[in-house]
Amino acid sequence: MRTKQQIIAKLPYSLCLLLICMSAWSVQAQMEFEAKVSKSQLGINERLRIDFVMNQDGDNFTPPDFETFQIVGGPSQQVSQQWLNGKKSFSKIYSYFLQPTKRGRFTIKQASIQYDGQIYKTTPVEIEVTAAVEIPKDPNDPDYIASQNIHLVAEVSNANPYLNEPILITYKLYVSNYTNVSDYSVIDVPDYKDFWNQKLERKQGIQNTTYKGQDYRYAVIHEVILYPQKTGNIEIDPMSIEVLTGVRTNKKDFFGNFVYRNIKKVFNSSTQVISVRPLPDAGKPADFAGAVGDFSLEVLLTKDKLKATESTQAKVTIAGSGNLKLFNLPSLEFPNGIEVYEPEHSENINTTSRGMQGSISDTYTLVPSRQGKYPVSGVRFSYFDPQRKTYKTLTSEDLLIEATEAPGGAVASIPPNATNVPKQAVSMLGNQLRYLKSNSNFVNIYNKAFFQSPTFYTLLMSPLLLIPIIVFVSRKHRERVADEVGNKQRSANKLAKKYLSVAKKEIDKSEVFYEVLERALHNYLKAKLHIETADFSKDKIQQLLLERKVDATTTSDFVNLLQSCELARYTPISEGATKHDYEKSAAVISLLDKQL
Repeated sequence: MRTKQQIIAKLPYSLCLLLICMSAWSVQAQMEFEAKVSKSQLGINERLRIDFVMNQDGDNFTPPDFETFQIVGGPSQQVSQQWLNGKKSFSKIYSYFLQPTKRGRFTIKQASIQYDGQIYKTTPVEIEVTAAVEIPKDPNDPDYIASQNIHLVAEVSNANPYLNEPILITYKLYVSNYTNVSDYSVIDVPDYKDFWNQKLERKQGIQNTTYKGQDYRYAVIHEVILYPQKTGNIEIDPMSIEVLTGVRTNKKDFFGNFVYRNIKKVFNSSTQVISVRPLPDAGKPADFAGAVGDFSLEVLLTKDKLKATESTQAKVTIAGSGNLKLFNLPSLEFPNGIEVYEPEHSENINTTSRGMQGSISDTYTLVPSRQGKYPVSGVRFSYFDPQRKTYKTLTSEDLLIEATEAPGGAVASIPPNATNVPKQAVSMLGNQLRYLKSNSNFVNIYNKAFFQSPTFYTLLMSPLLLIPIIVFVSRKHRERVADEVGNKQRSANKLAKKYLSVAKKEIDKSEVFYEVLERALHNYLKAKLHIETADFSKDKIQQLLLERKVDATTTSDFVNLLQSCELARYTPISEGATKHDYEKSAAVISLLDKQL
């Protein structure tokens, strides 16, 4: 049996050479498409670069949805090809710069490319985003210049509170008078673990102040009230915000004014450590339930004299300032012979920069079942006053409910000191259901005849009324079909909308808009002129369009649109410019389609 080498040796030399070339060509033409990142772990204040690299000239590149990352740069495209020792190498790279928006482990999903009728996708990339990290300082770096003029500061009203004593944390953005801030957005807020917390909604304008001995302006961007729920040292993570700022460069414009460069930068507050003190054991009352603040106690009856089987209400109210939502009210105890319903809890609390203020109450509905006098003992309420560092106990007075003879006849009375009298069900007396109606205003609709009614005649005449409408619509349709000029115009407009529909959805995001717009212009010319991406240059396009007898104005407008797409990668573009370029693109594509 002959081996593979023996078979090849028997073949003609030219055939062997052809087989070797075809094998080398198939290896060279194999498509490789992968995603490469600058780092797999970064802080929330750092940026990530991701490159989508391919070794063949693929088309219709589709990036992934970056989701938890914000695109702060790109996409930029690099194409290179060279011959080395008779071998051709090709590389195309799409690059993005990403800013994480929150901490955690995330996956950058697959990007896709089309090549030789097939779809190729990258492998998903795992990225870990940690808390903010310290970035090396460079005095010539715009980021460093911004960090010296903008500061996010967390101001704590009390770093050594008692357990359940309120503290206020105010996050202020300090900006020097030589720096401009256009916008900011909060990207990471601490979870305030081991604290009861509530954000405050206080609108404050920009204030002038001094910071580290220099003139600054500041704005309050976040404010929260915290009530510590455990003792000891508790760390509060930094807060992170992204700021769009103008950094002054050393360049000057025509009028001698300094030129500002717009950048986006993440700023972080410092980690705060709160040392929570335990409440003192000395003097702590036995009935202490965790109330901390300054309170008052009130226990009232809506009426203390009533007839048996009628109802009254007893209301226990705690008012003042402190941790009103974090403790239970003292309970009232009632004697036998009184039906007691589950108390209704209500709160009237307003949270300000000094903490919770207002009142909480429990309302009991009481129904004495028999005639008699029912004493209700007062309640005790203890709390800790952090200002005076001492416990206080409040006591309410005893109550007395006096029930007289029940309606409908006398019943046996109950001595005031009776203890073993069973509770009775509440009796339903009098005309208590008098609000219910005993008759209705319903009308029998089945007695009305349909024949010869207005509805009958309307339905009968409807087909006759539709005839002239159908004739009119048919005539307009024939006129529209016969209008060749109008049909060409509508077809061109339809094609323009097809290529620009995706760009219109992103018109409010300038970077994404121009990326999609450039891709739409590429695909349009590829479909019309049958050119490949490697041949795509402004000079080549201008030459091809003029050869196809497209007028110079339309050709110039199309080339200018491509230049706008390239320029948008490096300079900020206003919202009005994106709308203008979108409308201009639709008009240019429509004109091109008619002329081509």
